[in-house]
Amino acid sequence: MSSSAFQPHDHGRCVTSALAQAESVVAARGLRLTPVRRRTLEILLERHGAMGAYDVLERLAEDGFGHQPPVAYRALEFLVEAGLVHRIRRINAFAACLHPGEDHHAAFLICRGCNAVAEIPAARLRAVMDAGAAEADFVIERVSMEASGLCPECRAAEA
Repeated sequence: MSSSAFQPHDHGRCVTSALAQAESVVAARGLRLTPVRRRTLEILLERHGAMGAYDVLERLAEDGFGHQPPVAYRALEFLVEAGLVHRIRRINAFAACLHPGEDHHAAFLICRGCNAVAEIPAARLRAVMDAGAAEADFVIERVSMEASGLCPECRAAEA
């Protein structure tokens, strides 16, 4: 998700662009965006937010893809491995990546009020972590950068 998640923008264009990028990424890698994988990605792109696997499964079931948890988990696993979806560990949920196929480090701003998620560039944060790790003779294998707070709408609602 780009930082536009918290700003007014043309969400239809945002979704269309992300889907087109996702299709290009899987085609370039010789992978396949099956109907259930595509629908899972569409569900996650419908809003700038994070969804749990069971919420995704419920939506997939409504669309006729079945009620068994492996349906959602397999699709989500594929999408994460393909770099099309991020796992938001803090809230045990998934959010669509709006920069699929790009080699990037991301940090996530998570609204504690509405669960909206904004993905922001985190290359500088990662560089600081890598430098600190090198000083400690530590090798980083995985990084998850997540911050919680309030989006503009939720801040206004609390005021």
